Amino acid sequence: MEPRWLDEDDKQTWIATASVLMRLPQVLEAQLQADAGLSLFEYLVLSKLSMTPGRTLRMSELARYAEGSLPRLSQVMSRLEKRGCARREPDPTDGRYTLAVLTDDGFAQVAAAAPGHVEAVHRLIFDPLTKAQRRQLGEINRRIMRAVDPGEGC
Repeated sequence: MEPRWLDEDDKQTWIATASVLMRLPQVLEAQLQADAGLSLFEYLVLSKLSMTPGRTLRMSELARYAEGSLPRLSQVMSRLEKRGCARREPDPTDGRYTLAVLTDDGFAQVAAAAPGHVEAVHRLIFDPLTKAQRRQLGEINRRIMRAVDPGEGC
């Protein structure tokens, strides 16, 4: 079977998409490191916990949200625990699971980091787009994620 080669328009779109996929996380990471001493992954973990009732979530759910593996999340949680930002504890409803819990210090750190991160997201992603393009970007990303991982909701 002959490969489905990209036509010129698709090739240019793919090159632009690949560039965004590679560069955007680096720029966001640099902003968070400079402003808050956090990696992008650490920020996503702390941010998700800060928005969760009780600031508590099962490690497996948190790993899915942060687009990371459980071993990677475990390493990050070890660093966050050493800094007093989070802790792990057994799930009282099912001992097979471990809960990630955001501490008050962790909440303070993510709250301090959020304004700079949100400003960077606005500047890099939303400000260059019209309102209609923002909605289209959201729909495009959801469609791509359904193709990437059909079993996951986005």
